[in-house]
Amino acid sequence: MIFTDIRLQNFRSYLDSSFELSNGVSIVVGPNATGKTNLLEAVMVSAIGKSYRVKPPDMIRSNQTWCRLDAHTADNSVRTTKITNDKIHEINGKTYKKLPLAQQQPIVLFEPNNLAILQGEPPARRDYIDNLLDQTSLGFSKIRRDYKRTLAQRNALLKTPNPESKMFIWDVRLSELASQIIASRLRIIGQISQDLAEVYSEIAGKKTKLLASYKSNISSDNYASAILQKLQASLDRDKLLGFTTTGPHRDDIKLEINGQPMGVFSSRGETRSILLALKIIELKLIEKARETKPTLLLDDVFSELDGARRKHLTSFLKPYQTIITTTDADIITKNFSQNCAIIPL
Repeated sequence: MIFTDIRLQNFRSYLDSSFELSNGVSIVVGPNATGKTNLLEAVMVSAIGKSYRVKPPDMIRSNQTWCRLDAHTADNSVRTTKITNDKIHEINGKTYKKLPLAQQQPIVLFEPNNLAILQGEPPARRDYIDNLLDQTSLGFSKIRRDYKRTLAQRNALLKTPNPESKMFIWDVRLSELASQIIASRLRIIGQISQDLAEVYSEIAGKKTKLLASYKSNISSDNYASAILQKLQASLDRDKLLGFTTTGPHRDDIKLEINGQPMGVFSSRGETRSILLALKIIELKLIEKARETKPTLLLDDVFSELDGARRKHLTSFLKPYQTIITTTDADIITKNFSQNCAIIPL
């Protein structure tokens, strides 16, 4: 799916603005605080139905009660998103409260905060893997939501007097959902780990031993049974603390470079090369799973890469519709031999 244009009404900093998009590379250029990232966010909301930054009410322009996005695609589809207190999507006249996976245009986002995947706390890595699974694994988003709701119910029950009599049913349900989440995470981490070292070597120009693995205090063998036993064994501790101390919401993804933890023994260049490798693998995994080319959104990251990494990233961008934000268009345009559209703000 190729976006040809998009109109933003009362969206973030925009009152009413329209933009034409190239089927190749569109470069959004302007000073800081001119709405470049807001435009990327609008494309993402139109594509997958949600933002990577805020909840729907916060997308509405200050002092307004609604916002609207209208996007057209090369196959003559019209995608409209209306936000008031609720969020409603409309595609060619058919209305959705939440965009099903089949109606989403896959997105790969590369933005400065992605460094948290490598250098931040475990929730950033869990979210990265789970968000990737949302786009590549049919039904995973529902399992993810159901797990969060069940976990919230169990945590609420822990705070009540004598929760033991009602706890078993929640432990069983949590174990079932946890087992499905773990199976999906292990599968996709295995796919990432298989290609990570090779893609990194292409970017960095040297061979390096890289490993991505899953870190949990529960064995993946017969996981549902193992976590059920763990939940029951840790009930007294969980009651004392007031929350569930074991499960996928407490796990981590371990990244190692030459046998050492990522983020501790890696240089700035190595860190950015690994992140770029992850994004390229993400792109390929989504394209293979969805049988369509994702739209790439690059938010003010091109200038952070050196010449070699820019060249490597550019070679991967050629087959994809790409929207890049920057304060300096010259840095980007000289890396593209094909025509690119400039969107000045």
